[in-house]
Amino acid sequence: MRIIQFVIFFSIVLTVHTLINYYIFSRGLRSFEQGSNLRLAYIIGFWFLAASFFAGRILEKIYLSHLSDFFTWAGSFWLAAMLYLFLAVFIIDILRLVNHFIPFFENFQHWLIFKKPQILTISIASIVFLIVLAGHINAIFPRLKTLDIDTGITTEGNKQLRIIMASDIHLGTIISTKRVTRIVNMINKQKPDLVLFAGDIVDEDLAPVIKQNLGAILGTIKAPLGVIGSTGNHEYIGGAEAAVNYLRNHNIIMLRDSAMKVTENVWVIGRDDIESLRFGGENRKALSQIMESIPEGNFVIVLDHQPRAIEEAAAAGAGLTLSGHTHHGQLWPLNYITEAMFPLSWGHKMFGETHAYVSSGVGSWGPPVRIGNTPEIVLITLNFD
Repeated sequence: MRIIQFVIFFSIVLTVHTLINYYIFSRGLRSFEQGSNLRLAYIIGFWFLAASFFAGRILEKIYLSHLSDFFTWAGSFWLAAMLYLFLAVFIIDILRLVNHFIPFFENFQHWLIFKKPQILTISIASIVFLIVLAGHINAIFPRLKTLDIDTGITTEGNKQLRIIMASDIHLGTIISTKRVTRIVNMINKQKPDLVLFAGDIVDEDLAPVIKQNLGAILGTIKAPLGVIGSTGNHEYIGGAEAAVNYLRNHNIIMLRDSAMKVTENVWVIGRDDIESLRFGGENRKALSQIMESIPEGNFVIVLDHQPRAIEEAAAAGAGLTLSGHTHHGQLWPLNYITEAMFPLSWGHKMFGETHAYVSSGVGSWGPPVRIGNTPEIVLITLNFD
């Protein structure tokens, strides 16, 4: 059943990917004369880039090598370029349609960019290249966000608890040694008491993670109360059991529909990802069922990768629910889709008496590019009376 679902999903994605690329390709092809060397170079170069991402991911499964890395990197950048090339071509086609009914192009015919189609194509490609480059620079340098929460709970112990929360690292070929080291150093610099990972710690395939020994880098995180994580959809896509075992072997406490007491007054619940039924064949537990073992009067933090069940956490009386998954669209204007899909796409919001924070993520999936948002780790300070 899982294989059939994957084949259907992959077929839909591949079809959409091909159609979008063909639309961009056909518009760009008009700029080059029939039989010219530039036309041939355009055709070969375009379809090489268009096929690179899928070729790289397939090669990773067969034989992990520098060649598979090259295809994955090239294809990942192309995914970002593809989005903005599509938007540019679509806008031009809309303007052409408007011009058909209300002619206005003639006012700009004297501009060189409109006299030679090749110049327009090269100009659009150059602008997209600069956008993707700026987005890549933005993606590789996480920012620190801070959130202070008054728990309203009286304690005889420490009056504050410093927690680092991060989500969506996506360890793998793209998020590799340098970026993971930068993330870990940033976490350790804050001297947290506790570190929480809200899912998608690894990408689908564990092989690049094992090859680069990325778990050992995560193992250097320093937090007296430990490092706790929950599963995300990407752990399930690649095989949750293998991913969880790997992370546990590198000093990360993976909570799967279970709770853990971390201080006198604070508990952490890690929920299995909501895709556990689709990819794992089992329904996750209701939050109220997990909370039955927690005495009243405690502050409960819920790690739930996808922010679909914030209302459930509020109804169950959680003090704080932490999620990721959305990346806040990662590439503008996809954030409008995540804002429509989820009760919260990025940031902090109160749901009744429950605090909710959805992170944009510290890594990236697919393109190592972020536009319209920033990667982050979140320093959460819990204050006690």
